[in-house]
Amino acid sequence: MSRTRRSAIVRALGVALALLVWLAIASVGGQAQGKLSQVQTNEAGAFLPSSAESTLAAEASREFVDAPTLPALVVLRPSDGAAVSEQQLQAVTAFAQSVPERAVPGGGTWSDHLVGEPVVVPSEDGEALLVVYQLDADAADELLPTEESVTEAFVADLRAGLADELGATATTSGELGLHAWVTGPAGFVADLVTAFAGIDGVLLLVALGAVLLILVLVYRSPLLPIAVLLTAVFALCLAGLAVYLLAKNDVIKLNGQAQGILSILVVGASVDYALLLVARYREELRSAADPFVAMRRAWLACLEPIAASAGTVIAGVLCLLLSDLASNRGLGPVAAIGIASAFLGALTLLPAILLVAGSRSRVFFWPRTPAPVESHGAHGGALDPAEGTGLWARLARFVGAHARVVWIVTSVLLVIGAVFATTFQASGTSQADVFRTDVDAVAGEEVLTEHFPAGSVQPATVIVSQEQADEVAAAADAVDGVASVTPYTGAPAGAPGAEQAEPKVVDGNVRLDVATTAVSDSQEAVATVEDLRDAVHEVAPDALVGGAAGEQLDTQAAGERDLRVIVPVVLLVIGVILMLLLRSIAAAVLLLVANVLSFAAAMGVSAVVFNHVLDYPGADPTVPLFAFVFLVALGVDYSIFLMTRVREEAIVSGTRLGVVRGLAVTGGVITSAGVVLATTFAALGIIPLLFLAQIAFIVAFGVLLDTLVVRSLLVPALVHDLDRRTWWPSRLGRARDDAHTHVAS
Repeated sequence: MSRTRRSAIVRALGVALALLVWLAIASVGGQAQGKLSQVQTNEAGAFLPSSAESTLAAEASREFVDAPTLPALVVLRPSDGAAVSEQQLQAVTAFAQSVPERAVPGGGTWSDHLVGEPVVVPSEDGEALLVVYQLDADAADELLPTEESVTEAFVADLRAGLADELGATATTSGELGLHAWVTGPAGFVADLVTAFAGIDGVLLLVALGAVLLILVLVYRSPLLPIAVLLTAVFALCLAGLAVYLLAKNDVIKLNGQAQGILSILVVGASVDYALLLVARYREELRSAADPFVAMRRAWLACLEPIAASAGTVIAGVLCLLLSDLASNRGLGPVAAIGIASAFLGALTLLPAILLVAGSRSRVFFWPRTPAPVESHGAHGGALDPAEGTGLWARLARFVGAHARVVWIVTSVLLVIGAVFATTFQASGTSQADVFRTDVDAVAGEEVLTEHFPAGSVQPATVIVSQEQADEVAAAADAVDGVASVTPYTGAPAGAPGAEQAEPKVVDGNVRLDVATTAVSDSQEAVATVEDLRDAVHEVAPDALVGGAAGEQLDTQAAGERDLRVIVPVVLLVIGVILMLLLRSIAAAVLLLVANVLSFAAAMGVSAVVFNHVLDYPGADPTVPLFAFVFLVALGVDYSIFLMTRVREEAIVSGTRLGVVRGLAVTGGVITSAGVVLATTFAALGIIPLLFLAQIAFIVAFGVLLDTLVVRSLLVPALVHDLDRRTWWPSRLGRARDDAHTHVAS
């Protein structure tokens, strides 16, 4: 057998093996991707550090009850605005008592998952009823045979029962004339799960559809977009499998936000890496008759920039492991797994797909099939990129001819945008503000606060020694925003003699339930609890103040701490990677400063849009943190793609001509990559949640800013102006620069 024949067989076997391995991954990973929602945790308290005061208070509170509970609240109100009639009260009471005996999907009854009996409480004004169910919090996240969590299934069954048996929903009142809403912590969790349900299907379809349209416009080919999208989908299957296994075994905490970001990140990164590889492959096909030879050259040329890009993002997102919040720590490895999967897909699966037709593999580019040309010089006989007539060649020459003016003007514009970053509101939002559409839990909470003490459903809890209880209760009662302070007795609310019962004492401690005038998940209640802690700790330094508002306060404090700690670490890590990649301290600092300025400008523009156009109620502290990690890491990617090519050209032609050639050659593909990534992140906006809408806008706008302004104008202009000083302390391009000091426009 000839050497050529053996080489062809080995190549064919390599392609077949790669395809078979990825088909196996897709067959298993596709199922895991569909099950990610089953291993989500979306309760804020589950992500707090063990040292948080609300976490310690929750642990101490467990000693006062037989089992921790998750309240599900049903609020009912007559449709005519009159007082609740005796007939309505009796009907609601009968329904409430029947719920524990209702069948649970998969077997058993709801009494197996409830703590205590349901309580029906009329409002003081007589115009509403409140039914309180207490789900066993320890089992609330367990999956039923229907693959729904206990919480989700119970809330759905409650709403269905209210509609079927009482004819009561938020919009219909039936024969009894009652409207009903299911709210409380359980209602919010169920509605949050419903909102995240779009991630598995709708979000991915929208993102893939948008990317397909862009790829068709870029490639003007029916086959290449399919190959690129297959790579992205298969990479997502690999990422989904790894994340599912880690979350299922409690190695990481996965929430709906992280799952949505994973899908978008894998699709966007896979397509970005694919665009770079395909562009270089097309370029090499013009100088190599054999597609395998062209692919080998393209693969070797793209390995360093793609690996550096993936490594930069992975290193950046893994800095989230320093977070105090388990949700942020979980996103770090989730995003890193996604980027690693995209990297493997682009460099193994995509080449195998593009070479599956062997010597006829050029067919993927049909009808614009690149034909081999006779090789002459560094650019394979083609026109020198610096002398081309295309858009990017003309822009590259313009930047080269007016470098100082370009970087000064773009820097000033970015600084103007960055000034508004100080107006970005990231002090936290209430749970009701999380949803961007009307949901039952939010509407029910509004009705609840109209007729019942707002903070009595989820009061702040104070754990204090029995000797200091009276003094602490007096201090708490004097805090603005506190409605009442009640010692916990253990007697069911509304039970005969409950108000006269003695406070329950556990290990010398008592629990005080502090109701706030504001609803417990609002920012007003958070501010009240902050003042409450100050007042209580002044009297009893060892007392613990927790509850829902306390958890929100600790979550926001942890988010602010993460921003202060993680941002410098991300900058340091990415800076070191850039120095190693470019063999230059000056170039690394230049790229880092440019991208930080771009991030600040993106945050400034976002602040103006959120505050004055969309009228958003603010943002969670994790929004600027996530935006920073993704924008700086992803934004540096495009500069890496540019600067690795500039460095390659500078070795041959000097820095200034290398800038012009590098920008001319990479301009189109990097811009396409930026548009793809921005489009995929923008798709997050279809999920009706405030956090994802904000991340979608900031990252999408920031990526476009990086692609169209920073990488296209600011960075090349600065490098051109700095000339060989860009590569300090290396001597790259020094011998050549004297011969290429100016490029005419």
